[in-house]
Amino acid sequence: MAYKSDIEIARAANKQPILEIGAKLGMTSEDLLPYGHDKAKVSQAFINSVQSREDGKLILVTAINPTPAGEGKTTTTVGLGDGLNRIGKKAMICIREASLGPNFGMKGGAAGGGNAQIVPMEDMNLHFTGDFHAITSAHSLLSAMIDNHVYWGNEQEIDIRRIVWRRVVDMNDRALRQITASLGGVSNGFPRETGYDITVASEVMAILCLATDLKDLEKRLGDIIVAYRRDKTPIYCRDIKAEGAMTVLLKDAMQPNLVQTLENNPAFVHGGPFANIAHGCNSVIATKTALKVSDFVVTEAGFGADLGAEKFMNIKCRKAGLAPSAVVLVATIRAMKMNGGLSKDELGAESVAAVKKGCDNLGRHIENVKSFGVPVVIAINHFVTDTDAEVQAVKDYVATHGCEAILSRHWELGSEGSEDLAKKVVELANSGAANFAPLYRDEMPLFEKVETIAKRIYRADEVLADKKIRNQLREWEEAGYGHLPVCMAKTQYSFSTDPSLRGAPTGHSVPVREVRLSAGAGFIVVVCGEIMTMPGLPRHPASESIRLNEEGQIEGLF
Repeated sequence: MAYKSDIEIARAANKQPILEIGAKLGMTSEDLLPYGHDKAKVSQAFINSVQSREDGKLILVTAINPTPAGEGKTTTTVGLGDGLNRIGKKAMICIREASLGPNFGMKGGAAGGGNAQIVPMEDMNLHFTGDFHAITSAHSLLSAMIDNHVYWGNEQEIDIRRIVWRRVVDMNDRALRQITASLGGVSNGFPRETGYDITVASEVMAILCLATDLKDLEKRLGDIIVAYRRDKTPIYCRDIKAEGAMTVLLKDAMQPNLVQTLENNPAFVHGGPFANIAHGCNSVIATKTALKVSDFVVTEAGFGADLGAEKFMNIKCRKAGLAPSAVVLVATIRAMKMNGGLSKDELGAESVAAVKKGCDNLGRHIENVKSFGVPVVIAINHFVTDTDAEVQAVKDYVATHGCEAILSRHWELGSEGSEDLAKKVVELANSGAANFAPLYRDEMPLFEKVETIAKRIYRADEVLADKKIRNQLREWEEAGYGHLPVCMAKTQYSFSTDPSLRGAPTGHSVPVREVRLSAGAGFIVVVCGEIMTMPGLPRHPASESIRLNEEGQIEGLF
């Protein structure tokens, strides 16, 4: 049987006008700011108007550690949302926007796949409604104003050796990781060392995704620490008087983007922090609004449950007062075989032994998710090469962990293929079994929070951090930031900080290379191992194959 490609399916979609999608949620034309015919911004007035309603049930979709074999977390998120609507539930999907860096690097699009996609797919993966550009511009404005402040007399007495605000660009560009700025003489300012991160690692991105409204956004932006004086007292964004103009640049970007699935079900696509270097969840304002206008909200958190789900629980839910009713943990037979030691070229042949061996990674994630007090169901994202024996091996393994694994064929069949999964999710969410609690208390010392995650989620024996890092954490505690959660930046490919260490490793150490205070976002970033906040392109980036064909259509991105 010949299957159509993702882009062929997306281009053939029978999209409804975005005003009709909004009408399903009770939105009028006045509540939406259309960007063309198939996407729109949701007004703050509408968001305010639904705040008194009761919340629906929140469902988190997460996954095992990613492998080159693919897991399909976004595909499952979309497929489950469609499946819930198919069985008569009013459901919405909330996912993140796509970063240009990975799209032109190696990841490809981020709108789902097969018959479980969000459209317009090309727009969502390329510029969309301009949110990322607005975030990059707001971040860049602050960068420019800091150096301008120093140039014109330095009233705040910034120690240029202690400027901690870096620059950003939404592209993988390793040459910008560490640079020297302001060369060229007196008229260009004072030379100093700085660097670039990717936009999805910007604190402005995190703030936009955690802010509740424009007023909260402006306050959080003002709370950003940009530099320190010689006496090590902090200098805030508000001291540079940048937060007002930054808020203006982010005014439209703050509003959620409404789009639709292939089956014309509503979806919010908003915000895009990476989960390996940031908190990896879509915006709070989109999630909370969706909960007011639907009975079930299906959202995802980036990469495996050791990163995305942990940060969803410990950061997003803590900050926003959210509590998931159920978790869907996505796995594929192919990924189980790869975790079991097979190479990518060997994945097409049946190997029940490799599947069983690779299930250790899945089991670790099940235990971790359950430790937050939330019931979990495993979604086996079906590939046509899966055999009955391999699927049964996963089901049998999952049963030993007190869970159920359900084969879901949403990629191939859309909502028809995810009905069983949707029914199980409704059963779990309505069972009242969820008793959600974050992993650690606000009052716990910062280094103990890092150790808690490293030992309970990663199963590490120890955290390695030198005296300078430990002292920095203590200084932040003394300055009143000890109550903040920690955002771990580490490789997504392993529970450890070694990306080649698959499965469920124990006995390893977590080396901390750097810590950063994101006072506006409200968390401490802990950079572990060799993880980079500015990725590089692979040897043969996807951009080499991306072009317009003779019909003016995009090829090579998906």
